[in-house]
Amino acid sequence: MNVGIAGTGKMGAVVAQRLASLGHQVSVWNRSPERARSLVEAGLGWADTPAALAARSEVVISFLTDEAAVREVHRGPQGLWAGAAQTVLLEMSTVPPAFQREMGQQARAAGVSYLESPVGGSVGPAKEGKLMAFVGGEAEVLECVRPLLQQMCKRIEWVGPHGAGSMMKLAVNLPLMVYWQTLSEALSLIEPLRLDPQRVIDILSDSSGGPNMLKVRGAMIAQALAGTAAAQVTVDVATMRKDVRTMLEQGRLHGADMPVTREALRHLERAAAQGLDARDCSQLPVWWLAQGARTGA
Repeated sequence: MNVGIAGTGKMGAVVAQRLASLGHQVSVWNRSPERARSLVEAGLGWADTPAALAARSEVVISFLTDEAAVREVHRGPQGLWAGAAQTVLLEMSTVPPAFQREMGQQARAAGVSYLESPVGGSVGPAKEGKLMAFVGGEAEVLECVRPLLQQMCKRIEWVGPHGAGSMMKLAVNLPLMVYWQTLSEALSLIEPLRLDPQRVIDILSDSSGGPNMLKVRGAMIAQALAGTAAAQVTVDVATMRKDVRTMLEQGRLHGADMPVTREALRHLERAAAQGLDARDCSQLPVWWLAQGARTGA
């Protein structure tokens, strides 16, 4: 299959490499061409514009930063919609549900086959084809691309019309965002014991208080606590803050009070103000033990 990838950040690059390794003809586009250079040098195709990418692809998968980027890349003068006469567009960015409803309405009016499909999982699951897809849009369009999604995802869930996928992704991620704060506070309770970080994470992972995230990211967290973490960034604090703000806004729209989520965002904002915005999420417990718990409630 001819597949396009719009946006070759961490996730886009990994998905492009995986699909190419499975025999697909993959082309890429990125706003900053240098960020896609390694993919092109590895043999993937390059498109000068999103429209050119869509014109040569049966499916285009996009991983973009925010609503402004999605709007420009899809609907701009040289955007995906300009070249998508026979192309299915799979938008995997995490953006507000109301924005996806707007995109869906405009896609129908323009005759564009458009699905939102934000995914659960980060770089590791993406490499292994073990993401979770939360699809919103027309169910019949999903069936056209299901075989491709099955090569990327361990589970594909159609949850309703446009906007529904984003709502499900926010719900799935909310406990995770809050858990980073509770994990940090739990570690502060046992800090005086001076136990080996790997041992601590292993104990917590094997307990009823150990979610799947701790099992997946446990080694990275232990390394961060031990001060030996690699420079790799899987999910940065800035992205977490953006998503939590979107969660709170969605709750506000539905009249839902979310006090625990508000408190989690408050501490994420404090961490960002102290220089963690571009750091990996595994650094949050390190920050909390070093200064977060001692620099104001």
